[in-house]
Amino acid sequence: MKVKVLSRNPDDYVRETKHDIQRVPRNYDPALHPFEVSREYTRALNATKLERVFAKPFLASLDGHRDGVNCMAKHTTSLSTLLSGSCDGEVKVWNLTKHECVRTLQAHEGFVRGMVVRYCGTSFFTVGDDKTIKQWKMEAPGYGEEEEPLNTILGKTVFTGLDHHQKEAVFATCGQQVDIWDEQRSSPIRSFTWGVDSFSAVRFNPVETELLASCASDRSIVLYDMRESAPLKKVIMTMRSNTLCWNPMEAYYFTCSNEDYNLYTYDMRYLKRPLTVHMDHVSAVLDLDYSPTGKEFVSASFDKTIRIFPKDGGHSREVYHTKRMQHVICVKWSSDSKYILSGSDEMNIRLWKANAAEKLGVLAPREKQARNYNQKLKEKFQHHPQIRRIAHHRHLPKNIYHQRKEQRIMKEARQRKERNVRKHSKPGSVPVVSEKEKHVVTVVK
Repeated sequence: MKVKVLSRNPDDYVRETKHDIQRVPRNYDPALHPFEVSREYTRALNATKLERVFAKPFLASLDGHRDGVNCMAKHTTSLSTLLSGSCDGEVKVWNLTKHECVRTLQAHEGFVRGMVVRYCGTSFFTVGDDKTIKQWKMEAPGYGEEEEPLNTILGKTVFTGLDHHQKEAVFATCGQQVDIWDEQRSSPIRSFTWGVDSFSAVRFNPVETELLASCASDRSIVLYDMRESAPLKKVIMTMRSNTLCWNPMEAYYFTCSNEDYNLYTYDMRYLKRPLTVHMDHVSAVLDLDYSPTGKEFVSASFDKTIRIFPKDGGHSREVYHTKRMQHVICVKWSSDSKYILSGSDEMNIRLWKANAAEKLGVLAPREKQARNYNQKLKEKFQHHPQIRRIAHHRHLPKNIYHQRKEQRIMKEARQRKERNVRKHSKPGSVPVVSEKEKHVVTVVK
């Protein structure tokens, strides 16, 4: 005799406490949910469209300089403080939350070529065309006090770049040579030269703090170890690099901005070819800065735009521009990874969102949940043609649109010519050279 009994275990449906969430039984069998994918696709499409609708990246403009903004520096301990130096030798300290200038000082005669905040955040250094290095207190002088530097070092040549060590009282400058200075001494403790006229930028590695790199006028990027007496090695490219920036999370990787409209990410252990060539700008790239996460970087160009690139992506995910913004000379990514700051020729500093459609302010739990859900849907369907087209489309100024078109035609013509030469030559006499290898001339050790 067969007896059927209903058996229920209270553990499957009864909450242990009243604060637990209710358990909802759900069957994930795809046969019971025949329209799940089509529903999710529609939601992903709507989320992608709404992201473009709400993409308003520009936040504020900080004006007050009387000449073009030539360099900027982030404060090492304060998120809301920014320093900027202009072409008339003036340095301004900004409060980003109030969007106002809190301090102005006449630092140099001529251009302010570089500035950096000391790792402890109590003072900052500036270099200028007047061949001096000056150290200033971060706090404004008290009532009746003169605005004077803590320390002034007279150099023999013009300094073009400056960076500070992450942990020690040591900083580096570049000009006709790369000098390592101790803050307590008025002459460099070490100087590096490698048959070069001048250097345009120098950067300490934020992870391996004894390493530094510089861009030179002979189209080379030179790597140094502070503990060595001579440079380590250099890579010579087809065109000159303007600046470089180390990845703050991966010690060996750095990215350089080049005159040939591209950016190149290298592994310092293997300089024969770059890891990635980042292409999208239509004029020389003047500056770049990594996000604190090390996953993306922002670049500033002579073509009056700012672009955000993934560290391993060949093309930018975002482009920012305004009608008034002229050649962008310097750019910084804020230390909380949410904002981007750009300084340009027409005397303005602009504040942008790193994610154009991100909602600022406190989010309710349901808003966070909806945002995360939409993000996952967009990732799931990102390769679908219609969603990809909407997500990647950006309106560009007319001149940049036409320049990109022209460059594409020129590139196709060069490739066509190369193919024809190879077709009509002896097999193997014209080798196929990849895009990555085309831009490196040689590596010198």
